[in-house]
Amino acid sequence: MAHLKRTTVIVASAMVALTACAPAGYDGANSSAAEPVAVAAAEPTAAAEPEASATADAPTDDQAPPADVRLTDQLVGKKLPRMGQVVTDQDGWVLYRFDKDSADPPSSNCVDKCAQVWPPALTDGNPQVQGVSDDKVGTVTRQDGTRQITIGGWPVYRYIGDKKPGQWKGQGVGGTWFVVDPNGKKNLTCLPTGTPKAVAPPASGDSGGSDGGSSGYSY
Repeated sequence: MAHLKRTTVIVASAMVALTACAPAGYDGANSSAAEPVAVAAAEPTAAAEPEASATADAPTDDQAPPADVRLTDQLVGKKLPRMGQVVTDQDGWVLYRFDKDSADPPSSNCVDKCAQVWPPALTDGNPQVQGVSDDKVGTVTRQDGTRQITIGGWPVYRYIGDKKPGQWKGQGVGGTWFVVDPNGKKNLTCLPTGTPKAVAPPASGDSGGSDGGSSGYSY
């Protein structure tokens, strides 16, 4: 996998050690939305096995994403209240990484229903970066031939359970999903007290998921 080449704007930001955070689903854009709770353990137990994998050994000919597929045109490293360092896309949606993926070599194990709930951050090969080191950004070819952005080798995703930019309702879901920081590491600053379940995959033709997360979907 070759790293992408582009002009990079580096934003240095001191990491602040936080000792309390909001419950899962706290709206980072509004720091008064909820009372803080104690930080949970740093490494939750992994959840169910993934259904299938998309690895660097997938089809060698990259395909352009379909016209109706959302591309991630920009990566922005920033600090959100209470959560600390995160990476968002061009619209401010927080990005995540999955413990059942691999960074060396980069590979994605989130496909099918998983990818409906956690849409991969797809690229045409030229995302702009701000606050993220250029040498941390790359791509991995998925099973369908599309290219997914990696940070520090880890494939990154959005979460349909986040209802507006700046939310991080995906933090700690299944004990395997975590907000990604600008180095590709898990941001463990703000963790839920339990192990949240993922929202259900969207119904056919629906662009969003249910907040219930009780469909048996385990990612």
